[in-house]
Amino acid sequence: MKTKTMATTSMLLATMVLAAACGSGSNNGSEGSSSGAPSSSSASPSGSPSGEASPSASAGASPSSSEKVTLKLMHLWPEASSAGQFKVVSQIIGEYEAAHPNVTIETEVLENEQYKSKLKVLSASNNLPDVGFTWAAGFMEPYVKGNMFEPLNDLLEGDLKDKFVAGTTEAYSFDGQTYALPVELNIVPVYYNKEIFAKYNLQPPQTLDDLKKIIQTLNDNKVTPITLGGKDAWTASFWYMYLADRLGGPDVLDKAVAGSDFSDPSLLEAAKEAQNLVDRKAFVKGFNGLSNDEAKAEFMNGKAAMYAMGTWEVPNFTTNPDVPQEFKDKVGFFKFPVAADGKSSVNNWVGGPGVGLFVSQNSKHKEEAKSFVDFFVQKWGEISVTDAGIIPATKVDTSAIKLPPLFIDLLNELNNASKVTLYLDVQMKPGAASEHYNLVQALLGKAITPEDFVKKQDAALKAGK
Repeated sequence: MKTKTMATTSMLLATMVLAAACGSGSNNGSEGSSSGAPSSSSASPSGSPSGEASPSASAGASPSSSEKVTLKLMHLWPEASSAGQFKVVSQIIGEYEAAHPNVTIETEVLENEQYKSKLKVLSASNNLPDVGFTWAAGFMEPYVKGNMFEPLNDLLEGDLKDKFVAGTTEAYSFDGQTYALPVELNIVPVYYNKEIFAKYNLQPPQTLDDLKKIIQTLNDNKVTPITLGGKDAWTASFWYMYLADRLGGPDVLDKAVAGSDFSDPSLLEAAKEAQNLVDRKAFVKGFNGLSNDEAKAEFMNGKAAMYAMGTWEVPNFTTNPDVPQEFKDKVGFFKFPVAADGKSSVNNWVGGPGVGLFVSQNSKHKEEAKSFVDFFVQKWGEISVTDAGIIPATKVDTSAIKLPPLFIDLLNELNNASKVTLYLDVQMKPGAASEHYNLVQALLGKAITPEDFVKKQDAALKAGK
């Protein structure tokens, strides 16, 4: 397996922030499926100077201007839970259809977990949508090996040449071919409620010991310290990954996956520390039975003091008009604290490229689908920052853009980052990733010992599936 990891140097990230406004995981979705969402062709291209197509529309010119073509698009940003992303997608589709009257884009919108499940079902019958979204590295490897995704190298040599932040497209490449184009770049901060912290005279933690003291104070005052949707196991993985990084160093997880060897002692220590947090009642009651959306609601409603989640949530804390400004003003973030005797820096993050656009190998309209992808990536980079507070994977000149303070602060942190470790479930092959989900849930649920956790994760990696 050709596993791609996101090892980003501070110099690279400095370049990213100076030249770009950058953005599950990926992981937004809430009130269930929005399958069969209304066609975005009726969406108003708000944020555009007029209803007319952008001048860049010519970059995505369709091969034929007369043939009637319908392209099926599937994405994972329901309006109810991901309003910013939903709006941007709808605007782009509206502008593309205006510039290409012969093309109709039919959309299906599913929340994160439903999206993943349907992608598997559709691939089994060779019936993927013409255009869809995929995660990188190990997640997409079976689709690439099954000849389900069309190579997109030609787009990288055209209008998109040198448009991406360095290091982002590589995570979607196998054997010299690029099979998807990223639209996001994300890191995982710990968001916190500044009002709750101030009420109990708390400061953002610098060390794990500081964090434990905060947890104790909040519990003493009957406030939920951390909300976590463990039912969606990738959320729990963030906590394990950060603990492993802080204890074992910035390369410990990358080496474990690349070498199919989960025996480093710090990986066991991280598992023990994760259970220690559970013992301290760090997480919301019943967290393993809560979805991420249910857990997020605890934070959004002011019932939980902290919430670790990717920067795809930034729109909800900055630009989403449906979220009260009073709440937005309460949201701050901090970097995951270091371990007293650990080997890592507070400037190391969990994160990496988010989802990327693919074109189905079996599409009957490949050239039109590629044209749409080309257009989509360019427009997303232009409007996602200003219209939705999303961090894109393409370079954007931010010198004349007014951004919310939270967004600016996160970009500054990217500037200071010394490493971004790609999500474990994305790094791993699907079989090992699925086992990781089960194991991290069991670990935090105290259904297995830390020793069994690392032993079984090691076996799953060695199985090579």
